[in-house]
Amino acid sequence: MASQADAVGRALACPGVPALDPARPLLLSGIGTSLHACRVAAYWVAELSLGRVRPAAIEAHELALHGQFSPQDQIVVVSHRGTKRFPRDLLARAHAAGATTVTVTGLGSPNPGGDHILRTGPDERASTHSVSYLTALAVLGQIAARMLDDVQFANTLADIPDAIRETLALPAPVEILSRLINREPILVTGFGIDEITADEAALKIKEGCYLYAEGMSEELALHGTPAVFDARMGAIVITPGREDGGRARDLTTLLRELGVAVLEAGPAASDLPFPDVDYLMRPFVAIIPVQRLVAELARRRGSNPDLTRGDVEPWASAIPKVRL
Repeated sequence: MASQADAVGRALACPGVPALDPARPLLLSGIGTSLHACRVAAYWVAELSLGRVRPAAIEAHELALHGQFSPQDQIVVVSHRGTKRFPRDLLARAHAAGATTVTVTGLGSPNPGGDHILRTGPDERASTHSVSYLTALAVLGQIAARMLDDVQFANTLADIPDAIRETLALPAPVEILSRLINREPILVTGFGIDEITADEAALKIKEGCYLYAEGMSEELALHGTPAVFDARMGAIVITPGREDGGRARDLTTLLRELGVAVLEAGPAASDLPFPDVDYLMRPFVAIIPVQRLVAELARRRGSNPDLTRGDVEPWASAIPKVRL
């Protein structure tokens, strides 16, 4: 995690970023954390183009098996190590159809496929990806900026390593561990672009702490979902970066009335703070306090974010049987 600011700075200088055509279809695809990065990039393009361009972010599993492609399509595939089955199959099918293909991946894959190969940095050793997520965001941000010829967005991206350093310099979230350590499941919510961060945060909690977590929007958390809220749970509510109709406040009040332990994340939050950056830059910094929380919870619980139970039975035997 400590390497993220410098790694993002290097990724922002990634050479060979193609000038994709905003008039042609754009699909972004990946799995897990990679898909979350794709969803952020799709959000950026839609927002920066004022809705004139609306990319699709689709999981590589489905797109590889059932996607329909044409030579007009522009397909960006994010795969941290470039080894997973369905992203590779997707690239092969899209290339055979004549689509323009772009691969965003680490340095470890010698031949990941794609017309354009953009490298994020050295492959991450940990199974619980942190730096790989932020460097993928950095490269995808460069794709979005060049596609839309948006100099202002590119300049805003250039300042983000300093915001990451500022976030990492904040105290580790040690004092709040007792409020969450014995709680399960853990709900993580956000609004707008922060909903994607909530999904990524829930995945980190599962991978690193071996606690079940679920990310969702504030509004979904208020519809039907309260039937399962109770005092065994924990929750992380990301305070909104734009007007949300008071829903974060409504949800936090409801959760506390039901006995749920609630942590708040945001620029003014005392639990999981991060700097007040441009709204579209929030994914770079909002995830970091949760990454650090996962590290501290894992230390206290004895879980291993590097191996995600790959070192203990029955997981050590069962998981490798599934071809990823």
